[in-house]
Amino acid sequence: MFTSLSRPGARLFALLALLFVASCGPVNVGNIVPGSQTGQRIDPDAPVPVALLVPGGSSIAGDELIARDLENAARLAMSDLRGAQIDLRVYDTGATPAGAANAAGTAVAEGAKVILGPLRADAAVAASTAVADVNVLAFTNTSAVAGGNLFILGPTFDNIANRLVSFGSGQGLNRYLVVYGDDAQGVAGRDAVSRAVQRSGGVLLGMESYPLTSQQAVTEAAPRIAAAARSTGAQGVFLTGGVNADLPIIATALPEAGLSPVETRFFGLTRWDAASQALALPGLQGGYFARPDTAAITSFEARYQAAYGDEPHPLAGLAYDGIAAIGALVAQGDTDALTSRSLTQPSGFTGTSGIFRLLPSGLNERALSVATIRNNQVVIVDPAPTSFAAAGL
Repeated sequence: MFTSLSRPGARLFALLALLFVASCGPVNVGNIVPGSQTGQRIDPDAPVPVALLVPGGSSIAGDELIARDLENAARLAMSDLRGAQIDLRVYDTGATPAGAANAAGTAVAEGAKVILGPLRADAAVAASTAVADVNVLAFTNTSAVAGGNLFILGPTFDNIANRLVSFGSGQGLNRYLVVYGDDAQGVAGRDAVSRAVQRSGGVLLGMESYPLTSQQAVTEAAPRIAAAARSTGAQGVFLTGGVNADLPIIATALPEAGLSPVETRFFGLTRWDAASQALALPGLQGGYFARPDTAAITSFEARYQAAYGDEPHPLAGLAYDGIAAIGALVAQGDTDALTSRSLTQPSGFTGTSGIFRLLPSGLNERALSVATIRNNQVVIVDPAPTSFAAAGL
């Protein structure tokens, strides 16, 4: 039914794969720092042991490549550090939560002061509960697992929704309808928009789903959704669909069902520029989506390729970001550099896609620009901030 992912699309959607599962029970190790929520004290005058948990030894196709590229990106970040010494120790987790928990426990027993990784949500929960007083900076983007000593580095729908709703409010758009596919990505996107609208003081008028069983099923749901948008007076309609999957179908079917994208703006939680053919869709003209600093991403990819002779996996930049954040904090010379209080410093860090910061909730905030499509071309209407202070955040 839906088209397969192109390489650009795959690189983008790999960052938005939703991988939530339950955690295993906690095992207490280490010595929590007094006066802070979580974290270990360090000796800033000596190399700081950092554990990198990668999916090496996994039976899942592609995991060995991901493991290699995560380690490569982490070492590339280490070569860029100034004033910080990192003792990077790499541990394989395989593909199971138990493997991640064992790797985390071993890493801490061998002196790790912070853990970078693991890859998936279930593994991240297992690792963080196994070492409850050591901070874990995982590569997942599943918002539901964040909190306590578990911080997530992956880009989240919450971040995107907050950015777009904030922008919409500045344009006088405050009444929203969410349109989502009935899968994990759609539900996660729906909930992120709901939280963002509530946080902004806007009005969430409703949530309309459509089945993902076939193209016809999506198309047949469009008249109902269009009628709901018109009857509620929605100023904006959030679409959670992916550009290489359901988005082109629903974005075409809604205008055909009488919902004018001129009168009711479409907002997208995924990158509409992930596939060039999407830029010609009439339903997306004039709508809004968010994207990171593409120049920064291109620069990282070029440097990685120069160092290792190959393009990095789309997740590799998260390992670079983690080391960049850890290194920046260690360079400050504070023994509490890796506590949750330090990790969540408001000024944030500079990473492979621009500035980002970790939040006390365990989520992250990444600087995003807001783009629209005009005459089949991407146009930036609100650039990504270069500092959180400048963004008024």
